[in-house]
Amino acid sequence: MICAFSWPHMAHAEWQAVEKVSTYAISGQTGAELYASIGERGPKVGGLVRAIAHTDFKLTWTRKYEPQGNACTLVSAKPKLIITYTLPKPSRPLQGAMAQNWEAFISGVRRHELVHGDFIKDLVKAIESTSVGLFVDADPNCRKIRTELTRRLGELSVAQRQRSRDFDRVELSDGGNIHQLILKLVNGAASR
Repeated sequence: MICAFSWPHMAHAEWQAVEKVSTYAISGQTGAELYASIGERGPKVGGLVRAIAHTDFKLTWTRKYEPQGNACTLVSAKPKLIITYTLPKPSRPLQGAMAQNWEAFISGVRRHELVHGDFIKDLVKAIESTSVGLFVDADPNCRKIRTELTRRLGELSVAQRQRSRDFDRVELSDGGNIHQLILKLVNGAASR
């Protein structure tokens, strides 16, 4: 029994998320021009609305199910997680105060997206802890366990998406962090 409790923690330590940054080109030499270009070229979220930046991920699993008599147990689940942060990048170098303003803006946007990345990593950890050791009785062919796992993982996924939406609602609201970053970029106020 003790080995069964310590084993999932060891399994968790075996994986690391791969994090990549992808950029899209924007144009302009003023904050207003850069922000307008972001509005024209930013990634589409949900296929409809353009965003300043976006965090996406690809998650695949290697799982091992073991029939145990008339039951089935999920004995291991190893994730492969790739997180991609899509950020704007000026197509030409910026000069002087505009370069400083841009750096303050993009650093804040990057920090925001990293929080989304942390939420995704938390989701994967939750999936792992929910998965490993899952036991379904009367399932010698390990079919019912997959249905039960899908149900549980669906609940975790819904909770993660809501957490992300709640975070964005605060960050993007009037006076929120991203709103402040946009105002400083467009109005030309260097962040201190």
